[in-house]
Amino acid sequence: RKAWLFVGSDRGGQRAAMMFSLFGTARLNDVDPLAWFTDVLARIADIPQNRLHELLPWHWKAAQQQAAEEIAA
Repeated sequence: RKAWLFVGSDRGGQRAAMMFSLFGTARLNDVDPLAWFTDVLARIADIPQNRLHELLPWHWKAAQQQAAEEIAA
């Protein structure tokens, strides 16, 4: 049941730690990690490098709330 604690290599462990950090950051910002990560994966290839900061959880949440308010209005 705790197989996720063991990784096949050091590099795999570093990648797993990075992913856990990203999901933890999303949770700390009251963002659904799955919704955020799904949207980021769908948009990351089409967004310019100088706008990547928009995909961070706290910016993403604000943009989602603004879009929801515009739809409601």
